[in-house]
Amino acid sequence: MSFDPGSKLDPSQVQDRRGVSGRTMAFGGGGLGIVGLILGLVLAFGGSSGSAFAANVLNQLNTLNGQQADGPVTASKVASECRTGADAQRKQDCRIVGYVNSIQAYWEKAVRGYTVVPTVFFSGHTQTGCGPASSQVGPFYCPADKRVYIDLGFFQELQTRFGAKGGPFAEAYVLAHEYGHHVQNLLGVLKTGGRTGADSQSVRTELQADCYAGVWAAHAVDTGFLTKVTQADIASALDAAAAVGDDRIQPSSSPESWTHGSSAERQRWFTTGYQTGEPSKCDTFRGPL
Repeated sequence: MSFDPGSKLDPSQVQDRRGVSGRTMAFGGGGLGIVGLILGLVLAFGGSSGSAFAANVLNQLNTLNGQQADGPVTASKVASECRTGADAQRKQDCRIVGYVNSIQAYWEKAVRGYTVVPTVFFSGHTQTGCGPASSQVGPFYCPADKRVYIDLGFFQELQTRFGAKGGPFAEAYVLAHEYGHHVQNLLGVLKTGGRTGADSQSVRTELQADCYAGVWAAHAVDTGFLTKVTQADIASALDAAAAVGDDRIQPSSSPESWTHGSSAERQRWFTTGYQTGEPSKCDTFRGPL
């Protein structure tokens, strides 16, 4: 994986809340809807088992008490340090900016009416349109405020906790998966609902996001930010996909508690997207998985 050193990054697509104490504003209603939405989507990209995750989200939501997300946050050093592809090649923060730019550049062309939305860097805890969140839930997309949230420490955890080999393109896969949820939201196919299980809406929703991540990977060079994507890059993405499969995250549990799909399914659907390069091939809501 290499960035074009002369490509121009757009750091405005990243908001940096690290080290910033969040402020909140009151809003009325929506509490039950928010609970159902978060539990239905299972927003953690790679979290604990279904029941433990649900309990964790509920504990967080109990502290919400009628609050909503922070307002815009200045992009801090990211804005001044992440300007070119050369910066993305040298620094992780800038690499993430480059991936976000590339992912959204592809979907802007592929989906009519696509809206560019930011990725929010945070550390520890932050407020979101879906309620307060901690780094424990992993990277996630919040449909209520149309933002992707990530504590960059997750990438280290992906290796130490989930056993992935890691690497830059594993990071790209995580981000592309979350923006896959944004695409689903815009297309009106983001499936909400609390049912879990190997054939559930939740699993099919997550696997489609994996497929969309593969579609972006197939077109990453075409966006002008990256000069090449190697087979080693794809292997690292597939390794990350396997690491966050339900059968790896919760090996002693029944498939009835699955929310994201097995390691093999996650790899298969990413591969489908990558090999075809066509979003239309990512219909996970019909037929076998």
